[in-house]
Amino acid sequence: MNRYNFRMPARRCATVLAATALVAGPAALAGAPAAQATDEGSASAVVLRTGLDVALLDKTVDVPLAVSLNEVRAPRSAEKTALTVELDGVDGGRPFSVLRADVAESKATAGAGRAEASTRLAHARLHVPGLPLLSLIEIEAVSAKAVCEAGKAPVATSSPVGAVTVLGKRVSVSAGGPTEVKVPGVGEVRLDLGQRETTSRTAAATALELTVSINPLNLNVAEVTGTVTLAEATCETPTAVRSEEAPSSAEPVEGVKAQGAPSEAGLAETGGSSMTPYAAGGAVALLAAGGAAVALTRRRG
Repeated sequence: MNRYNFRMPARRCATVLAATALVAGPAALAGAPAAQATDEGSASAVVLRTGLDVALLDKTVDVPLAVSLNEVRAPRSAEKTALTVELDGVDGGRPFSVLRADVAESKATAGAGRAEASTRLAHARLHVPGLPLLSLIEIEAVSAKAVCEAGKAPVATSSPVGAVTVLGKRVSVSAGGPTEVKVPGVGEVRLDLGQRETTSRTAAATALELTVSINPLNLNVAEVTGTVTLAEATCETPTAVRSEEAPSSAEPVEGVKAQGAPSEAGLAETGGSSMTPYAAGGAVALLAAGGAAVALTRRRG
């Protein structure tokens, strides 16, 4: 009985040592470099965006005119080239053409340390309800571009505007300040050219922005107010991939050489698993503890 009672603690000791070896194996891997997720940045572009309010029949009916043409966003990288925008419900039930252009394209990409957006509009005519035969604005060409690259300052650019006609009047648009066009009996339009803004991580460029107040002949048949944006591009800089040393929660065991985890091919060839190195370590500890227990038992016996 005494010999039997003596052997139980030795076996328990061996079990504890084996469990310690199993736990210490995964803990030793905590010191390996840990790669953090990459922020791919973002980019967006749009050819046309309207934020207009259309008041019909002496403001008895209000119709919000909020439309966009060729709006794209990345990381869902995309490219669009539609040339027209039409609306229903603002012209006696007939389709109403808001914009027609020969060229209207936008692109946005993000990834690999770079986010970029660009947009271009050429030979375009923009109409609003109440003025079916007179264009709100006609432009020859406008474009905008925003580039955000890791490690570099973001850049926002917009191209000079070519010939511009507003409410039937040929105008000269300057980057030095807003251009105001007033047509008696029709309305007013203010044009802001080449709006650009950058921060340490972002860039935004707008080729042309219009502030509109239209009321043909002051008849209150279709009063249109609000803003129109032509050729807008924005981006946000991606962050680089970082590798950081994770803190180790276990001290190396003296006399034990760390081994790398086996590859998938190695596992297939040997029939082992990712726990094989730790199980082997536990077996060594178990044998060592067992041998010590036997030797001690013999001495006591």
